[in-house]
Amino acid sequence: MDYKNIAVEKREGYAVVTLDRPREMNALTKAMRRELDDCFEMLEKDTSVNAVILTGGDAVFSAGMDLVELSQLPEGELDDYISSIIRCLERIYTFRKPVVAAVSGIALGGGFNIAVICDLIVASETAIFGHPELKFGLNPLFDPLRRIVGVSKAKEITMLGEPIAAKEALRIGLVNKVAPPEKFMEEAEIIVRELSKRPAKALEAVKRISDIVPRLDKSTALEHEFEIAGLLFSRAERKECMEKFLGELKSRKKK
Repeated sequence: MDYKNIAVEKREGYAVVTLDRPREMNALTKAMRRELDDCFEMLEKDTSVNAVILTGGDAVFSAGMDLVELSQLPEGELDDYISSIIRCLERIYTFRKPVVAAVSGIALGGGFNIAVICDLIVASETAIFGHPELKFGLNPLFDPLRRIVGVSKAKEITMLGEPIAAKEALRIGLVNKVAPPEKFMEEAEIIVRELSKRPAKALEAVKRISDIVPRLDKSTALEHEFEIAGLLFSRAERKECMEKFLGELKSRKKK
């Protein structure tokens, strides 16, 4: 875990991955994407990690693509550059464990993309989201955003490119929680600590279900969910979890 552009800290049951180019406002370079790809591959295999916080720190989440690197990119390397973006986003987007984005300051363009492919977003009151790409003649990433806020709102956000403050992001369902600047990481940690206590296979199943069932008709969606439920029900872990839950319930009643 000797990275130059990100920092990784493992805690009890979860990990915190921090974009670590603060002087460059965490602008995303090819090297940073390579490290994120490697890091999430490693964390997916790590059985001691059940959830991940992805953050940029207290000041800024990410200003997006590194425009200096992009402006100096030789034309012959464009395909490889785009492939590196796809690989990094896909690695985080298809990560089997819950990922919570903890966003403070700006999350623009490519930084916004990284936030919306996470499962949940906790935003500081200072957070500002936006897709300014169209102003520069580039297309923003549409589909992950559309899945969260709907087609009409996603069109508005990507076509107009206007900044979205934290409270507005909460109102439209873009983020899950807004907290004061000094508490946004604490709120994200409360969530991942709770997630880390959940059975790993059940969490993975919920992630798969949330991705698949919106594409199915109602009957097929129900069948799929109960197929997954049947598989989970047959696991020995299920009995242990139920016994633990009932034991906690009894102890609460005695109080």
